[in-house]
Amino acid sequence: MSRYTHILAALAASALALAGPAFAGQKPTVVLVHGAFAESNSWNGVVRELEKDGYPVVGAANPLRSVKGDADYVSAILSGIKGPIVLVGHSYGGSVISSAANGHENVKALVFVAAFAPEAGETAIDLTGKFPGSTLGPTLAPPVTLPNGGHDLYIDQNKFPDQFAADVPLVEARLMAAGQRPVAEAALKEPAGAPAWKKIPSWFVYGDADKNIPPAAMSWMAERAKSKETVVVKGASHVLMVSHPEAVSHLIEKAAASAEK
Repeated sequence: MSRYTHILAALAASALALAGPAFAGQKPTVVLVHGAFAESNSWNGVVRELEKDGYPVVGAANPLRSVKGDADYVSAILSGIKGPIVLVGHSYGGSVISSAANGHENVKALVFVAAFAPEAGETAIDLTGKFPGSTLGPTLAPPVTLPNGGHDLYIDQNKFPDQFAADVPLVEARLMAAGQRPVAEAALKEPAGAPAWKKIPSWFVYGDADKNIPPAAMSWMAERAKSKETVVVKGASHVLMVSHPEAVSHLIEKAAASAEK
């Protein structure tokens, strides 16, 4: 691990210490990993539904720097959780959970929410362009140059509501646009490692009005991963966990039920 990843891992472990240990007989812990241009609070509606039904939940603050580094960070969080885990990823977060789950026998289910489920060697850019339909490229703001020579990517705030969150109330979508987390361009071009979905049962949910990842691509990835159940939410945007938290939490709970058996 790099020094940066070691620091992130230490912070992750500290966060889990504050959250407290799991207890015998407790329901599976649900770990939620957001994707690019989002943040942990994009899961708020899902968290409310899950906690109402008695599930312990951890919202991971995905660094969005590199697939491997981000996966190492999430893996550190998983190492601090006792008992079964349901690992959930949104968008680019799907690439992260596909790698982070490896080596954790207590991760019993993966849930991909409008997310990438890459094969080894595939990139998020590859999968976005595999089928027609994504309109993300033209909505990006000018890249921000980083001290290391790389670039951070944002969605133009004026284009964000229609591109990313078309079925979210405009006032809320504008708040999301202002608070969006940038993704390192290199992360979207980084080849994925060995996919955990080949060994761990997976569930998929996405919207048929997604403008970031073509629905055809998500259908194809779900079929390739032998999805236990695939839910397509009519009219839902890329952030269906915000606009349709009940549908997303319902599928997560189905995955959790399988982990309890």
